[in-house]
Amino acid sequence: MSVIIMILLIGLLILVHELGHLGAALLFKVKVDKFGIGLPIGPTLWEKKVGGITLVIHAFLFGGYVSFPDDDKDSELPQDSPDRLMNKPAWQRAIIFSAGVIANVICAYVLVLLTAFMWGNLPSGKFDTYVNDIVAEKTQSVWQSGMQKGDKIIEINSSPINSKYAINLYAMYSAADDGKVNTVNAEQNYEKLKKLNPAFESDEIIPQGVVVKLPSIPYESKVILSQNVLNAVELFRPVEVKLSDTQIKLRDEIKGKKFIETTGGYTLKDVAYAITDGVKPLEIKVLRNGKEVKLKTIYPDKDGLIGITLDRKEILVPVTGIKSAFSASYTYLYNETKSMLIVLKQLFMGKIPLKNMHGVVLITKMGGDIISSDGIFYGLLLTAVISMNLAILNILPIPALDGGHLLFLLIEKVQGKPVDEEIMNKVMTVFFALLILLLVFVLFNDIYVLIQPLFAAK
Repeated sequence: MSVIIMILLIGLLILVHELGHLGAALLFKVKVDKFGIGLPIGPTLWEKKVGGITLVIHAFLFGGYVSFPDDDKDSELPQDSPDRLMNKPAWQRAIIFSAGVIANVICAYVLVLLTAFMWGNLPSGKFDTYVNDIVAEKTQSVWQSGMQKGDKIIEINSSPINSKYAINLYAMYSAADDGKVNTVNAEQNYEKLKKLNPAFESDEIIPQGVVVKLPSIPYESKVILSQNVLNAVELFRPVEVKLSDTQIKLRDEIKGKKFIETTGGYTLKDVAYAITDGVKPLEIKVLRNGKEVKLKTIYPDKDGLIGITLDRKEILVPVTGIKSAFSASYTYLYNETKSMLIVLKQLFMGKIPLKNMHGVVLITKMGGDIISSDGIFYGLLLTAVISMNLAILNILPIPALDGGHLLFLLIEKVQGKPVDEEIMNKVMTVFFALLILLLVFVLFNDIYVLIQPLFAAK
């Protein structure tokens, strides 16, 4: 049922978007041929003509369109008819092209406002995180750190901890023996090795049976994560290099030793990189009985685990009246939109892999899970965020999207005449085909994420 509710909510957003275009077109007395829900792919589920407009519902529901006589070469409407879209003033066409985006923005705000009034709260996006229990083996560093049940974790490696998965991210990226090292640290360790073993050059193969003295190696540098990474809107990309298989094997042989008797086949540089890969420290500060307490250093294990269970409590923004509801709704939507723009920027800069792009199938599944676990209010807020996402994506100056139409309109104003219709149609066709390919790619990503756990279980 929760998935069905999510499908209906996403369907509502598509309907609102297309109604925005339709309403603006009718306002300026533009002839509309078709109003379609879904994309014209596969069979038509329902079709009826109402007031001169053919209403259509397609089997592929995730999409929609408003069709004008300008889109049909065989239309009987005269080319010079004032009812044609392209014969309307540029400012009217601009409003019609952008009306869907405007409708989605309004819809997003209304959904957040509705949630604020009904719930009496809005999420702040910030969480208080408490230590629920220590479950690590007795040999793990967390037991020597001074951490206690009920501690509120407020800081890790000088970063304030107020996002949902901040602790998990810090532990994961600070995993021991992860097979990656900072080259600066590795070169520093090489210099130490060189002083203890001056007979060998960096790339000289060390003969079998030679004893190599090992320096005292400090722990790896502590990881520092930005707020964007902690808020899950940016991927963490440490400046590190991967160890070779030889170096990893050597790392495991060296661990805990002051010298090694070589088995041959590696260089002093290999040894330097091998001894560099170790544990990364977590400097944690907690709040206990109203006082800040700095714990002794904790070192996550090779799986990126500290050995504690957590209790997270989301900080809610109370809505106390009409003014408060409008203000809190604006702040919530502003912050969510800002996060979306950061993600979009990261995507275009290539900092987020294409495999991380997901679409309506996974969103529907995740939305259904959110409604099932957290309630309908969180489902409504997710729908509002998706509505803003649709608005942002559609306004991009890409042909086949609303922003593409606005781009051609801008070119028309600059050059003083409309863009050649044949050229525009060809460009639109190419980009529409690319858009369909992107949708197929995203659909594949969604399906892969959903079925991967099934294969992993086997």
